[in-house]
Parts: sequence; structure tokens; C-alpha cells
Amino acid sequence: MALKKTSKKQVKKKSTKSTLTIDSSTTIEGPDGFLSRINRENFGTPGSPLNRSHPFYFGFLAAAGALVAITLLQALASASNIFILLIIAIYLAAGLNPIIEFFIRKGIRRAYAIVTVALGVLSLAILFIWLVIPPVLKQVENFVFNLPGIISSLTNNPQISALNDEYEVIDNLQIQVQDLVSDGQLFGALFGGVVGVGKTVLSGTFSFLTVFILTLYFMAALPQFLHVSYKLAPASRRERVTSIGNAILSRIGIFVGSQVLIAATAALILTGYGLIIGVPYMSALGMVIFFAGLIPLVGHFIGASIVTLVALTDSLTTAIAALAGYIIYQQIENYLIVPRIMKRSLAIPGIVTIVAALLGSALFGLIGAILAVPMAAALLLILEEVIFPKADKS
Repeated sequence: MALKKTSKKQVKKKSTKSTLTIDSSTTIEGPDGFLSRINRENFGTPGSPLNRSHPFYFGFLAAAGALVAITLLQALASASNIFILLIIAIYLAAGLNPIIEFFIRKGIRRAYAIVTVALGVLSLAILFIWLVIPPVLKQVENFVFNLPGIISSLTNNPQISALNDEYEVIDNLQIQVQDLVSDGQLFGALFGGVVGVGKTVLSGTFSFLTVFILTLYFMAALPQFLHVSYKLAPASRRERVTSIGNAILSRIGIFVGSQVLIAATAALILTGYGLIIGVPYMSALGMVIFFAGLIPLVGHFIGASIVTLVALTDSLTTAIAALAGYIIYQQIENYLIVPRIMKRSLAIPGIVTIVAALLGSALFGLIGAILAVPMAAALLLILEEVIFPKADKS
């Protein structure tokens, strides 16, 4: 609507436009050829605006903002598991993308390349289940059966034997474990019973399938997603943003490949060491070490615990030797192998790798530990290509 001053005679002459007369000198023109008069009502004089510096105003806004923030945090916390699965799927899709691009350069269509990579990952998971699960279950059964004897052998130590003679700690513990084993209640105490085991298996299967399917979707949609994301940048800077984005994606893929190389190195070395000291089912445990090595920082803690428990079914000496060897190798990997591989593959200093992994795991747990190193590599790339050149020109 157009607002202008006109007389009543001018209003009557206009047949193609209608006007709304607000007072004797002001009318509002409309497109429908209708004219109506509006009687203004007196609603009082407007008051002064709110004083934004008043403590009540500030307190009200602060309280409202805190309530909104708490509500959002609770919503995010309730859906944290879904976000973790999404982040893992995106990370795997970005990590497997270099392999897909390799097949594409060989003349294979992207859809067929994705299917090939997915079948390879699925075959590796099936091989892991086939090699590892049966021996682990058998070793757990043997460990539970021999647990009373293992506890009894602790009295061979003079200090523990003297403590047992005075307080009967080992004897009481042995009687309780023997009762649990004979009644078949030890598995229930350890794993929460049949219902607890079932929930764990179902939850793990659902999470695996969810991540697998989401990874397939992200791998298929990655080019379109990147294309749309790069179009958000101004046209004058789009080419540079595209180059930097592709470099960051490439570094994530390189990190995944480097992590696989590190895990494979750990599996080969520790498997050979386990065979030398006589750890049972060490070939199957090598697969456990490989998958545990894919998890930064906490992965080797999980692998060392499993290997030590399996070695304990052979003897206490074997278990101590296995744990000691695992700890020594972990220190060599953390301070020699990982910094060298990451420095050559991602071009980042070794100290940055260690600090990033520690900070990521401390702030965001497992997801932070996985994403910390590639994010540190991406940050260094942005500093080198964007921040430092601007600082040099200023």
C-alpha cells in the first residue's frame, strides 16, 4: 500500500484504486477499488521504553536464556548416542573416501566402488567374529572354571599366605567364588544375567548396523554434500575454499589409513611376542589387538586387558609377561611410531599429535580421541593457508 496526502475530490476521481481515509488529510490507497473510513481510537500516550540496564530486565533475560540452554542441553544429552553414531559414520565415510576415489580413478563407477569397499569392511567384520568370538568364549569358560584354583594359588606368595592365615581373606574369597561357579551364577554376576547379555548383544548389533548403513549413505552423498557446502562460499573465494576443504577431507582419509597401519603394526608385533611367551589363541587375539588399536589412547588399554585375561588362563607368569610386553610396546608406539607416521602422513609435529589426542579424549571422550588428530591437522592447514598469510600482510 502507498501512503500519500490527497483531497476528497481526488479520491472520487480515482476509479482504479481505493483509498482508506484515516483523517481529513491522509488516505491509504488499496488495489481493490474499495474505500472505507477508519475511526481512530485513543489508546493513550505511549510510555517510555523499557530500561534495559535495569537489574530486573537483565535477570529476566539471563534466567530465560539459562532455561533455554538447559533445555537444549538436556535434549542433546538424550540424543547423544545418535549423535555419536552419526559422527562415527561421517568419520568412516571421510576415511574410506580415498579408497573409493582410487577405484574411481581406475575407471570403476562410484556406486560399484562403494559396494566394493562396503563388502570389504563387512568381510573383515565377519572374519573378526569368526576368528575371535569362539576362542574368547571358550577362554572365558576355562577362566571361570579355573578361577577357584587361581585364587588358591595366590597363597603361594609368603606375604599373601601370612595375610590369609590371619584374616582368612583368600579362603573366604575362594569359598564365595566356588559357590558362584557351582551354582552357575558367576556369569549373571559378571554380565547381568541372560537379560543383560541379550541387551548388550542387541544394542551392539543395532549400533553396528546403524553405523554401517549411515556410512553407506554418507559415502554415496559425499560429493553432492561437498558441492552444496562449497556453494555457500562467495564466488570470488569458492575455488580456494574448495581446495582447502578437499585438503582437509584428504587429511582425514590419510589419518584413517595411518591409524590402520599403526593398528596392523601393533597386531603383528604383539602377536609374535604372544606366540613366543605362549599366550593361548594368540592368532585370534591378534585380531582383537588390531581392532583395539584403531581406537586412539584407550584402545590399547582394552586390548591389554583382554590379552592379559586370556594369558592368565595359562599361568600367572604368562599373564605378567604379556601385560609387561604390551605396556612396553604401547610406550614405544606412543612416543616413536605414532609421531613418525603422523608427521610423514599428516605433516604435523609429533607433540601436536600427542597433545591433541590427550585433549580430545579428556574433553569429548572416545569421539574426541578419534577426531582430535585429523582436526588438529585441519586446523594447522587453515593456519598455514589463511591466518598466517593475513598476519604477514598486516
